Amino acid sequence: MRPVPRISIASFVFFTCLLVAMATLGAIALFSAEAFQEIYHQRVAQELDAYAQILVCAGRDFLRSGGHDALNAFCRDAVEGQNTRITVILPDGSVVADSEHDTASMDNHAEREEVLEALQHGRGRAVRFSATLGVDMLYHAVAVRDNETLLGVVRVALPFDQLSAAVRRIRMRIMAAAAVVAVFTLAVSMVVSWTINRSVQRTIQGVRRFSRGDFTEPLEPPRLSEMAALSDSLNDMAAQLDERLRAVTKERNQQEAVLSSMVEGVLAVDNQGRIMTFNEAAARLTGIDFEKAQNAHLRDIAPNTPLAQFITQILNSSKPKESEFGNLSQSGRILQVHGSVLRDAHGKGIGAVVVLNDVTRLRRLEQVRRDFVANVSHELRTPITSIKGFVETLLDGAIDTSEDARRFLEIVAKQSDRLNAILGDLLTLSHIEEGEEKKSIEVEVTGIRDTLEAALQLCSKKAGAKDIQVRLHCDPSVTARINPPLLEQAVANLIDNAIKYSPAGSDVTVRAGLQDEVVIQVEDHGCGVAAEHLPRLFERFYRVDKARSRALGGTGLGLSIVNHVITAHGGRVTVESAPGVGSTFSIYLPAA
Repeated sequence: MRPVPRISIASFVFFTCLLVAMATLGAIALFSAEAFQEIYHQRVAQELDAYAQILVCAGRDFLRSGGHDALNAFCRDAVEGQNTRITVILPDGSVVADSEHDTASMDNHAEREEVLEALQHGRGRAVRFSATLGVDMLYHAVAVRDNETLLGVVRVALPFDQLSAAVRRIRMRIMAAAAVVAVFTLAVSMVVSWTINRSVQRTIQGVRRFSRGDFTEPLEPPRLSEMAALSDSLNDMAAQLDERLRAVTKERNQQEAVLSSMVEGVLAVDNQGRIMTFNEAAARLTGIDFEKAQNAHLRDIAPNTPLAQFITQILNSSKPKESEFGNLSQSGRILQVHGSVLRDAHGKGIGAVVVLNDVTRLRRLEQVRRDFVANVSHELRTPITSIKGFVETLLDGAIDTSEDARRFLEIVAKQSDRLNAILGDLLTLSHIEEGEEKKSIEVEVTGIRDTLEAALQLCSKKAGAKDIQVRLHCDPSVTARINPPLLEQAVANLIDNAIKYSPAGSDVTVRAGLQDEVVIQVEDHGCGVAAEHLPRLFERFYRVDKARSRALGGTGLGLSIVNHVITAHGGRVTVESAPGVGSTFSIYLPAA
C-alpha cells in the first residue's frame, strides 16, 4: 500500500483559504466585468437612443422639406469634435446624409440589420463591422415619422473599440480591486493558519509528552474553542492515564516486591515458552542467571532440563502437576515443584506457572530422623540384647554358680549403665533442642574461666587414669553471654572426647580468648579424624570407628550435644583434624 502524502494543517488551511478566496474573487471579477460591460453597453445604448431622438426631431423637418444637403451639413456639424457617426437613411435604403463619408459612394443600407429592425419596429441596434469605415461599430437606429408617414431612419454609430477600451478600463479596475482583496485574503489566511498551527503544535507537543509518560504539565487551552475543547479532553485523558499508570506502577512494584521477597521461586511462561515472570528466588534455586532470564525463551536458558520438560507437560495438559527434582543446579538442592496452567480472566490458557520450594533441609531432616530412629534402635538394642541374654543365662542355671553369676551381673550392670547414659544424653539433647526452638535458654554475662575450670574438674579423673595433662589458658577478664551449666557440659564433652582418643601421657590444651568473638578451643594430639568424616561428625550417633567408640563407652551423642548447646547460644562450633596429628575443636560465641 502506497503511503498517503501528508500535509500540515497550517498549509492545508492556508492553501484552502487561498484557493477558495481566489476562486471566489475570480468568479466575482468575471461576473462583475460581464455585468459592468452589460450595464455600460446599456448606458451607451440609452445615450445613443436619446441622441438619436434629438436628431430625429431635428431631421424630420429636413426630410419633410427634402433638404438633403442641409441635413448632411447638419449631421457633420452635430458630431464635430466627437467620435460619433450619424447617418440618415430613406425608407428605400438610400443614404441621404452621413457625418463621416460621402453619401454618393455609400451602398444601399436597406439590408442593414439595425435599419431593417428600425423600419419594422421603430428602433434597431447592432454591433458589426462597418465596410465604409473599416472598423467594428455599435449602431443604433430610430425611425423618423411624420404622423404615420415614415420619412426615413436616423442612425447613430459609435466605434466599438472605444467601448472596448472603456470596458477594459473597468475590468482593470475590477482586477486591481480583486488583487487588493487577494493580498488581504492571503494575509488573513496566513494569520489564521499560523494561529491554528500554533495551537495544534502546542497540542502535539503536549500529546508527545503524554506519550512519554510525562503528565506533570497539562495542555494550555488555546483561544480557539474547538482546540480548547480538544485540549481539555486531552488533559482529562492524561489525568486518567496518569492515575491508571500510577496504579499499575504501584501494583507492579508491589508484585515485584512480593516476588523478590518470596522464599519460593516463581516462574511463569506463555504458551510459546517465553518467560513472563522469574523472581530472584527462582534464579537462586535453579542456578539460572536472573538478568538473562528476563523475557528470554525457556529453551535458551534451560534446554533439555527436567524443569523445561515439566513445564512442557503442563502446557500440554490442563491439570496441575507436582514433582521433585534434585539435579536442577550444581548446588545439590532438592526442589519440590508445583505447576498449573496460567489462565486469563476468561479462563483461556495463556501459559504455565511454576512454584519452586527448596525442600533440601526438610528431606535431610527426614533422613536424619530416619537415621536417628535406626541408630537409637540399634544403640538401645545392643545393651538390651546383652542384658536379656545374660539374664536368660542366669535363669537357665548360671545363677547357681556364684563366680559366673557375679560376672554376668557385672556385665548386666555395665550394660544398664550404658543404657542409662544413652537415655540421659537423649533427654539432655531433647531439652536443649526444646530450649533452642523456643529461644528460652537462660543466659547471663559472666566470666567463662570458672565454667572452663569446672569442665576440667569433671574430666580430671579420666585424665588422671591415662596420665594426660589437661592445661587451661584463659584470661579471667574474658566474659560472654552464656548459660554456665550448658557451656560446662559442652566443653566437658569435648575434653572427654580428647582424653578418650589421645594416647596415655599426652597433653590436652584448652584455650579461651576474645577476638571479634569469644573463642574456646580444645586441642589434643590423638588419632585424628579423616577429612571425609568431618561434615557428619556432629550428627547423632555418628561414629568414625564404631567398635572403638563403643569400647570406650561413648553414646554417639556427645558432639551432637555440643553442637546444639553452642547453636542455642547463637554461636557455632568447628573442627580441624588430621589422622595421626590430632584434632582441634573451636567454639565461637558472640562477645558480651
